[in-house]
Amino acid sequence: MAKVICVLYDDPVDGYPPAYARDGVPAIGEYHDGQTTPSPDGIDFTPGELLGSVSGELGLRRFLEDRGHRLIVTSDKEGPDSEFERELVDADVVISQPFWPAYLTAERIAKAPNLKLAVTAGIGSDHVDLDAAIAHGITVAEVTYSNSISVSEHVVMMILGLVRNYIPSYQQVIDGGWNIADCVERSYDLEGMQVGTVAAGRIGSAVLRRLKPFEVGLHYTDRHRLPDEIERELGLTYHATPEELVAVCDVVTINAPLHPETEHLFDDELIAKMKRGAYLVNTARAKICDRDAVVRALESGQLAGYAGDVWFPQPAPADHPWRTMP
Repeated sequence: MAKVICVLYDDPVDGYPPAYARDGVPAIGEYHDGQTTPSPDGIDFTPGELLGSVSGELGLRRFLEDRGHRLIVTSDKEGPDSEFERELVDADVVISQPFWPAYLTAERIAKAPNLKLAVTAGIGSDHVDLDAAIAHGITVAEVTYSNSISVSEHVVMMILGLVRNYIPSYQQVIDGGWNIADCVERSYDLEGMQVGTVAAGRIGSAVLRRLKPFEVGLHYTDRHRLPDEIERELGLTYHATPEELVAVCDVVTINAPLHPETEHLFDDELIAKMKRGAYLVNTARAKICDRDAVVRALESGQLAGYAGDVWFPQPAPADHPWRTMP
């Protein structure tokens, strides 16, 4: 029997939803390149239900308990007195999420002699000290491609929100205002702009594919160049380095993993090489950007806007400067 700790975010403030806005979600059988979606023999939940919060339990309880395992689900993960810290000492498996990560530091790993598996319910395992995991024989796994399309759609939404100045304009309506000039003075068309992605893996490539109909110039940089046929199909321009890419792009989206080579890649020096008034979108990992360098660039006007759904740490403290940036 294994003890499994599942660290998930809290339920909605108003409680776990008894019903949903839609009766179902589309059934996806395969992706554009022919890759098929997972096809399990059965599932213990209804697609479209909220599984990522504590009451959703990732749909795992019945599956695990029917096989004799023990499941502990909590959102309490910070500090030495947290439920996660208390339960970790004899855990066999830890499941965590990118947006509510249970940080598995070397110190925590040393306190968990039974730990054999650390799973990310999503993509990215930078919340795990990989060197310590290797030293203790712990397998670190994630669910590759699980939300790649979702993230790529999110990137396109953020690009449009920034360039079109949507959120401040929406806020003016909510506040009862009607000053059109305030809305449009920072609103531009995406058409004709040059848009580039740092990394063109599953997410970066999906972003490029979704942006092609907007009639923009598409650019990418990656250590592995895409096949010629994909470059021709999407009309891509390849750049050997991020420095080359940012110099020609009006919008830059980061879709790279966090590792020593990418940590603080977007610092004062690289941001200074971007076009003045460019936009930066980061749905990868917060530490790829130097937090204060981004703030300085927005204050100086070097960047016209920053959008992201990643923070460090997560959850971000109330005084995190990105909470109030344009």
